Amino acid sequence: MTLSGSNDTKPAMPRSFVNISLTALLCLAALAGCTSHVSRDKLPFPLTSEEGDSAKVVTIPLPVIASSPNEGITGGALTAFLIHNKRDEINTLLAPQVNHNPNFGVTASLYGAFYPSSEQSWEVNLSKSTKINEDYEVKLRDSSLLDKKLELNAFVFNFSDGSARFFGFEAKTRRQRETNYTDREYGTNISLGYDIGHHLQLIVGERFRKVHIDKGAVEGIPFTRSRFRESRVPGINGFTAHTQRVSIVYSTLDSRDTPTYGGFAKVSLEPSFKALGSSENYHHYEVEAKGYIPLDNARFITVFRFIYNQTLGDNVPFLEQSILGGETTLRGYGRNRFIDNSYLLCNIEERIRLFRWEVFDVIADWELAPFIDLGAVMESLDKARSKNFEFNPGIGFRAIVRPNIVGRVDIGIGRDGPALFVGLGYPF
Repeated sequence: MTLSGSNDTKPAMPRSFVNISLTALLCLAALAGCTSHVSRDKLPFPLTSEEGDSAKVVTIPLPVIASSPNEGITGGALTAFLIHNKRDEINTLLAPQVNHNPNFGVTASLYGAFYPSSEQSWEVNLSKSTKINEDYEVKLRDSSLLDKKLELNAFVFNFSDGSARFFGFEAKTRRQRETNYTDREYGTNISLGYDIGHHLQLIVGERFRKVHIDKGAVEGIPFTRSRFRESRVPGINGFTAHTQRVSIVYSTLDSRDTPTYGGFAKVSLEPSFKALGSSENYHHYEVEAKGYIPLDNARFITVFRFIYNQTLGDNVPFLEQSILGGETTLRGYGRNRFIDNSYLLCNIEERIRLFRWEVFDVIADWELAPFIDLGAVMESLDKARSKNFEFNPGIGFRAIVRPNIVGRVDIGIGRDGPALFVGLGYPF
């Protein structure tokens, strides 16, 4: 799993369909929409944190078509409301949505992102399907504490995902071993980061995760527990994780959400103890490095990331081990495709700004991003073998409304075939 630091309080879990379809807001904004002005007195906090004159509100109704390897095809409609602050930046995004998926039936959802200041952000997601799937999340960040030296990140979640997959352990698990289950989870992820030097931050955190495994929603794929047993797959009957985390982060990035230059490095340790409520004793270790190299006034940005992740312990629950696959790691595969004690991952992409376009008074940068993902899971680093690495070339399409909104479509190619991901935020 990817350890959480100051920029990530969310555990490895599926993104909700509302996040998936919000990219349609940015990529299809030319279809329909209107701009209006509403008195700020009629917009209660947190829709706006300012007083005075009217606020610009861009309203965009859209049809939605989304797809991913695990969930399949989803269709529906949303209306996005973009509320601007006095600097003409988007400080509130609201998106109610209704969609349909063959596996989960009809889903109603509401997503909200609030940016009351550059030091604060909140996200709320409420989603309920007629079959199995549901997602309730609240996420907040506040870096204004102690004269901006202390940063708080908190995330609370309760979700059920009926599309989850398990193929077994090790690097070359075959597609024919695919199984399906419902991943039901609730928990919290909290961290505090304190600036201890120039560009240097110490982070301490705590994560609680309660997992139940039930029969999945995808017809025609065997239930995981009908093919695997607890003795071979720890945690397949459910588990509890209560971990503590310490990280050191060095960052010279020019932006938290939409960086164009700088470097980032993080070293993390996250232990789990039975004495504190976890199902098993184990430890996560992770080393991560990222770099952003701009050219031609940031029209071209070369971005790279290297991660080594290791999980040490006996009977570690399968969803707490080192995992690759999905929209932020190996984009040629679905989420949680490869699981083992360790992984080594390299991502490289070239972010090319094609043009800057104003649609309904919203200025967006439109990017093309060819990429290569290279990674493998393994028992330990000394047992890494070149034949086990997955090579996933692909291409991404992005629309960026600075300083904080990124919509993307990424298409990666793996040995199982192509995989398409639609979502919010850069993959790394």
